[in-house]
Amino acid sequence: MKSYLKAFLSSLAVLITLAPLVAQAGSWQIDPDHSSVGFKVRHMMVSNVKGDFGTFSGVVDINDQDVTKSSVSVSIVTASINTGVAKRDAHLKSADFLDVAKFPAMTFVSSKVVKAGKDKLKVYGLLTLHGITREVVLDVDGPSGVSRDPYGNLRRGASATTKINRKDFGLVWNALLETGGVAVGEEVQISLEIEMIAKK
Repeated sequence: MKSYLKAFLSSLAVLITLAPLVAQAGSWQIDPDHSSVGFKVRHMMVSNVKGDFGTFSGVVDINDQDVTKSSVSVSIVTASINTGVAKRDAHLKSADFLDVAKFPAMTFVSSKVVKAGKDKLKVYGLLTLHGITREVVLDVDGPSGVSRDPYGNLRRGASATTKINRKDFGLVWNALLETGGVAVGEEVQISLEIEMIAKK
């Protein structure tokens, strides 16, 4: 009898220890040091230029019992754009494009989460960019399971992609090429790699 009781108590202790890692509903803070917000756009109709935004923050509320009741809110500092070329970055920050002096941030606030397969979601939401708000849909892989880092923080992650037409957000600047076509493509591909820390 004692052996059964000992085994039961041992199993119970293991379950209590693992419980936070099995289902951790609640708020998660995006960790910018282990996350990225990248984009890609066609240039001169012959290649793609990649870039990212280095400063952003956000909160993800995950409901593990019903993931469709989850939500996400993100804010990105437009002046943190970086394509690796200072002259190009300055142009992107100007009134021709992002106009960061007038619109210092872009935001995304989810409105609906839909299951799209095993460990896949479609997250609908409103993207506000350049003073214009449009609905976009993120194709999401995740969220992942929960792990604990060496400092005791609970972490999980997700990846997401979407495409937007920059003209839908008033970003209409372009230049015609002598060979035909335009210098900058209209479609912008966006990719997100997100790591989150459980809010305490």
